[in-house]
Amino acid sequence: MNMVRGKFPELPRRPCTGPAVWRGRDLSASPAWALHLSPARLDELDAALRTVRARGTPLLKVTADHFPLPTLAGELRGAADELENGRGFVLVRGIPVERYSEEAAAVLLWGVGQHLGIPVSQDATGHMLGQLRDGPDARAALSPRTEAADALALLCLEATGSRGLTTLASSAAVHNAVLAHRPELLDCLSRTHFLDRRGEQLPGGLPWQAVPLAHRDGDRLSLRYDRGRLESAQRYPEVPRLSSAERELFDLMDETASSPELRLDVDLAPGDLLLLNNHAVLHARAPREDDPDREHSFHLLQLWLTPHQPRSLPSAFWGEEHSRTGGRGGVAPRDVITPHPPTKGKPHVRPLRTPGAIRPVPR
Repeated sequence: MNMVRGKFPELPRRPCTGPAVWRGRDLSASPAWALHLSPARLDELDAALRTVRARGTPLLKVTADHFPLPTLAGELRGAADELENGRGFVLVRGIPVERYSEEAAAVLLWGVGQHLGIPVSQDATGHMLGQLRDGPDARAALSPRTEAADALALLCLEATGSRGLTTLASSAAVHNAVLAHRPELLDCLSRTHFLDRRGEQLPGGLPWQAVPLAHRDGDRLSLRYDRGRLESAQRYPEVPRLSSAERELFDLMDETASSPELRLDVDLAPGDLLLLNNHAVLHARAPREDDPDREHSFHLLQLWLTPHQPRSLPSAFWGEEHSRTGGRGGVAPRDVITPHPPTKGKPHVRPLRTPGAIRPVPR
């Protein structure tokens, strides 16, 4: 049975305005989007880590109270406001990750994240903290996209060669470019679109998610876009075929977000913490350079977050399962009991799968 497409409120055909509309070319020469931590703020991070160790609190039980940041917490609130009401991203620089173990760095990211929002699950097994490492599947470029959560936090532990290069683009600026060149294509964003769940649906659930791609509240645009998942959902015969207009829209969005005028290249270095609002900022990854004499590697820790004061969005924006992740967005954990073969006439079952801490993130 073929799915029937619905429609959501159409986007008004007028440009978005405000600080969320920016061009990378303009920001590349400005340091305003980078927050350099002072020695006193770094001391607060060290003290918070010592507090967690002294209490023996498990990672997933660590709250903002367990990770006290007397003055840095105020700067993080300012960063959260910038994510929601400003440019949509902040780069925190200077965290001395070289003196932390991977476990300590994970606690640090989790603790800082607690001051920004509520972590949500990143996969169907309930992992809350992801790892991105170099590998064969990470050598290709990632096209401009958003993650399946309100906000994203990436802590860089290692980056050499071209592997730290991330590109950002203002979703509102991309919208304005489409409006200026092909305004008729904006209507496509108001249709129901189908995103491939890639096998992470709940038992008995559909293998795709039917959602709108954009919502506008006054001048505030919220965009969700992952062309890879839009294209791979086409493998299901029930999913409506993408129209030529939709493919033209996606081509134009990709081209515009990657253009030298709009994109901002951010060369992540160890100790950088990139915070971004997925509704306001598209992100992409640079391709690996083919230089056999140059070392290339990267290692990032990733959190998906629901801000403590998130923007208002219609429930359909996240689909029917968003409330099962503990925040908003994310991937609903399955919590499946897996039976084992009976032993001596007695059934054995594994306990409910507890949401884990760290998992590798396939790319």
